[in-house]
Amino acid sequence: MTTSPQPLLADLKARVEAVREEAIAVRRDLHAHPELGWHEVRTTEQIRQQLLAAGLSPQVLPTGTGLICDVGSGDTCVALRADIDALPVPDAIEAPWRSTLDGVAHACGHDVHTAALVGAALVLARMASEGLLDRRVRLIFQPAEEVMPGGALGVIAAGGLEGVHRIYGLHCDPRLQIGQFGLRVGALTAASDRVLVRLRGAGGHTSRPHLTGDLVYALATLVTQLPAALSRRVDPRAGMSLVWGRITSGSAANAIPARGEAEGTLRSLDVGAWRQAAELLPELAEHLVALYGVSVDTEVTHGVPPVMNDAGAIDVLRSAVQLSLGADAVASTDQSLGGEDFAWYLEHVPGAMARLGVRPVGVETAADLHTPGFNPSEHAIALGTTVLVSSALLD
Repeated sequence: MTTSPQPLLADLKARVEAVREEAIAVRRDLHAHPELGWHEVRTTEQIRQQLLAAGLSPQVLPTGTGLICDVGSGDTCVALRADIDALPVPDAIEAPWRSTLDGVAHACGHDVHTAALVGAALVLARMASEGLLDRRVRLIFQPAEEVMPGGALGVIAAGGLEGVHRIYGLHCDPRLQIGQFGLRVGALTAASDRVLVRLRGAGGHTSRPHLTGDLVYALATLVTQLPAALSRRVDPRAGMSLVWGRITSGSAANAIPARGEAEGTLRSLDVGAWRQAAELLPELAEHLVALYGVSVDTEVTHGVPPVMNDAGAIDVLRSAVQLSLGADAVASTDQSLGGEDFAWYLEHVPGAMARLGVRPVGVETAADLHTPGFNPSEHAIALGTTVLVSSALLD
């Protein structure tokens, strides 16, 4: 720990201001050139060049995307993490840095997370060069957060948590106004799986559904009744939610197809119920379609457990927010049904994730995460940098 972090925090505002425009430029560049999970080659190189220019020695992960970089030295090591991948979602924002790749965008704010951590890297590197950082801070730029079970497992396998004492991260929240940080001890997110069901039948003519398995009817029955059936087999206090995001079948109005699929996510506030549901789903799906003469294959891909924020780490984050931005910047936040692979880090070391307010001032309701219109305020980048650096100094 630094001998006295308060003087450094008093100077932090000016240090963050000095790198503000550089961090914003990083965000705009990444937003214009989004890359999906495990394909963040350009993104990784852009971050690497920024860190090299700051005099640091980043190491690209064995997977070829994402990187780890230590700043400073010492036995104590605090990790700061940002995710770098984009989503297969179109970009509807009107800005010069709008996505140049059709159907792919940083609709979850990972470009903001990354820019904030790049800003923290620049601030910490300059402090280290001035002899003001007597500890190690590990910067983790993680790939594939949106790809279950998450790129965090690759970071851990590569030794990314070796020697780490605690880990911190931020996640954009359009429900919180810019300048606010949502903090919560315990479960912040939910357990999350990906569910894929495949139906197969003989196919046939729509004029003779009785001579074949009416696969589309069976698929419609499954997607509407499987969530309801699950709700009657799992404790309702678990907050279980099965929601479909993709349904495909057939190509002609007068032909009953031989194949169909439905894909979605299974989320739960309770880990025990989450594990139980993964075993129940295939059984329930088979019963629901058995009446229609088609077969079903149910594939449940285990995603992530809940993010469980450590009380001590939340105390550090609260102090970081209060000392650097003021007591009014601290906000409470509820547990959400969203999934976040930051949870895997917390299975190994204590830490916490804060929700970063990105709703612009004067906007009553901002576009939600994972939607084409999601458009976070860029003022959040400097605030994120400030809290990340403050946490590293105070821990």
